[in-house]
Amino acid sequence: MPYRIFHRKTYRESKERKKVSRFVKITGGLFLFLVFCSVVLFIYYAKDLPRPEKFTEKQFAQSTKIYDRTGKVLLYEIYGEEKRTLVSLNQIPDLLEQAVIVTEDINFYHHFGVDFKGILRSVLINLKLKEAMYGGSTIPQQLIRSTFFSTEKTISRKFREIVLALEIDRRYSKDQILEWYLNQIPFGQNAYGVAAASQTYFEKPIENLSLPEIATLAALIQAPSYLSPFGPHKDELLERKDYVLGRMLSYDFITEEQFEAAKKEEVVFVENPVKILAPYFTLWVKQQITEKYGEDFLMKQGLKVYTSLNWEMQQEAERIVKEGVERNKAYNAHNAGLVAIDPQTGEVLSMTVGTGDYYASSYPENCISGVDCLFDPKFNVTLGTKESPGRQPGSAFKPFIYATAFKKGYDDKTMVSDEATSFGFWGDKEYLPQNYDGKFRGLITLRQSLAQSLNVPSIKVLYLIGSENKINALTTNNFIGQENIIAEGLKESIETAKSMGITTLDKPLSSYGPAIVLGGGEVKLLDITSAFGVFAAEGIRVEPVSILKIEDYQGKILEENKKGSKRVLSSEVAKLVTDILSDNDMRTPMFGARSHLYFENYKVAAKTGTTDDFRDCWTIGYIPSLTVGVWVGNNNNEPMIRKQPAATVAGPIFHEFLEKFLPNPFN
Repeated sequence: MPYRIFHRKTYRESKERKKVSRFVKITGGLFLFLVFCSVVLFIYYAKDLPRPEKFTEKQFAQSTKIYDRTGKVLLYEIYGEEKRTLVSLNQIPDLLEQAVIVTEDINFYHHFGVDFKGILRSVLINLKLKEAMYGGSTIPQQLIRSTFFSTEKTISRKFREIVLALEIDRRYSKDQILEWYLNQIPFGQNAYGVAAASQTYFEKPIENLSLPEIATLAALIQAPSYLSPFGPHKDELLERKDYVLGRMLSYDFITEEQFEAAKKEEVVFVENPVKILAPYFTLWVKQQITEKYGEDFLMKQGLKVYTSLNWEMQQEAERIVKEGVERNKAYNAHNAGLVAIDPQTGEVLSMTVGTGDYYASSYPENCISGVDCLFDPKFNVTLGTKESPGRQPGSAFKPFIYATAFKKGYDDKTMVSDEATSFGFWGDKEYLPQNYDGKFRGLITLRQSLAQSLNVPSIKVLYLIGSENKINALTTNNFIGQENIIAEGLKESIETAKSMGITTLDKPLSSYGPAIVLGGGEVKLLDITSAFGVFAAEGIRVEPVSILKIEDYQGKILEENKKGSKRVLSSEVAKLVTDILSDNDMRTPMFGARSHLYFENYKVAAKTGTTDDFRDCWTIGYIPSLTVGVWVGNNNNEPMIRKQPAATVAGPIFHEFLEKFLPNPFN
């Protein structure tokens, strides 16, 4: 019996041992098989994986930014598919780092690139909540996915993602991985990285973000398109923002007081995430740098373009011109343009057109751009185009004629006769101009003629330039047969205008004739404003400057404005023109003592221009530190009604703008 018991006992033990042994063998074999399969899979997938060190080689695409002259006002960003501004980890607020970590990867500083427990936990919690509140991918995995892989959801991609996440975590520090991540992840609206997202949604640098704004950005990471504040799921975004705040509270990154205050604080998003400030000026700058660097380069290399724009002036210009356009609709004038330039440096300080809104609607509704629109917001009337280079300046062109005469030795006391005069035949028509008011004044000085903008004596100045015969200008009222002398004066006057900055008068002289004195040629508002700046700078010409400096993303200066100046008029000639154009007593008989050209206690030089058919009205004026040009009219050249002169429609815009920025007056 004892034996039997012993024997049976031994048998049982032997049987149990065999079971255990078999289990161990099977388990061990299965484990080895899984290890073998894992190694095979690793080798299979790893052979095509991107090298982890590519992160140190990768150049994240960065948008090019166009700023005002201070570098504080962002006017526009040029980007391709990714709008990005790279920032270092120490530039990113701690609360923003913490908000992202508690939301996306709470064990970031404790796992090895992949959080297998976290994946399992998130699956269980999401199943329980029936809502995807927790993500299973770690920060390294998300970084790998957004950088190297497409959005396809396959087992092979997931395996590759895990393998590379483990390898990157092994090779690089956690802080380096976090910095890459915060500069790479998408936030919607083409914004990549926290810096671009901060500007896109809140128009502020990341260091100025409030706690609820920080939580909102962290909330967006999960589904930036779906949760966009500009879409139908804004409420869900704000709910997730509160969830992020709750996570931050539970991990002691914020206090209970901060949590409650942040939940109550309203999050205000920008109205239009795709914004362009000072659009007519900014798009002009964009055109210049695109021609030089190429669009692809600008979209990826993160240049910083510092422009000449004075943002304070620009805001006033846009408001004043917009109000002026609204006012001038009573005269059937639906558009206007303004340019302001520092005549000493050539820097363009302000440029605006119409309503100031590049995305406004054309007028009238359904009009055809370039054909019958009274107002076309896409057309920059300050610059024109090759097809439509400019507008006729009317009498605003006269100062160039008089400057040419003064260069020839005439002065403001030179006499000419203001009487009905034939200036010969131009083409097949006799040219018999009239003064604006239809009156003639007999013998007058060149000072009177220019200050009062008299047409007939101004055309006689062309004869003076071409012949140097003062007697004929005094006594003759018939220049038939002397057209060649007038043409010579015309030629020299155009050369003067070109030397001062007018770029559009390239047609044969016969195309203009003596009518150019009254603005028969077409000019750009930018050009003529810059040219008047030569008078303000006492004969010195500086080409218009819109870009002060361009830096690469590391702050290295690629180019800097070093445009030189050139004397094109003697200081005596420039000062004489200025003295006449600022002589309010002399212009009073034509314009009145308190016209829009008059500034109390200031000596402002100014000239108006109105075309014969009232299609274009101009006012251009200056002080030593500022030149301002204003044009009023319609895009389709439709004439104004009620036949108002430039002093009435363009003058108020000019006066209100210049008055706001008058520094010290002339001596």
